[in-house]
Amino acid sequence: MSKIGKKIITIPSQVTVSILNKEVTARGPKGELKLTLLPNIEVKIEGDKLSLSRSNNEKQTKANHGLLRSLIANNIEGVASSYKKTLKLIGTGYRVTAKGAGLSMTLGYSHVTEVEAIAGISFKVEGNDVIHVEGIDKQLVGQVAADIRSLRPPEPYLGKGIRYIDEVVKKKAGKAAAK
Repeated sequence: MSKIGKKIITIPSQVTVSILNKEVTARGPKGELKLTLLPNIEVKIEGDKLSLSRSNNEKQTKANHGLLRSLIANNIEGVASSYKKTLKLIGTGYRVTAKGAGLSMTLGYSHVTEVEAIAGISFKVEGNDVIHVEGIDKQLVGQVAADIRSLRPPEPYLGKGIRYIDEVVKKKAGKAAAK
């Protein structure tokens, strides 16, 4: 049995999970998320415990077993308490401001870079160089944060760019070190 797939998921008291037509729905104080089940995977809810089982031992079914368990656990955790990624702008003149629900950033280009608001994601700006990306869908929060980071990824010589708050950028030596 899959090591991840066989782990039991404990459902918090403020979250309700229901299964209807091969779709798992998690509702909590932060919102609602739905996930469509894959074939050969069965979900059972017993009180505040949720377990998954598979009908065969094919390689793909084993992989789907662990994947679905992780996705369901992420959905339950997301509707109970949302996910958050924090980005920091590092560089002279790099700054961010909230513009409506979106962001307006100065990143050293000749133009201002705009980031539109996305359904299910909220942006919070702290100071003029820290961005908090928050939402209930773990995948969507990570993707939006990665998209913002890709606007100006950290460069290895000066360390300028957008990076995650806990990211460490190894700096390379410049030309002067070669002599």
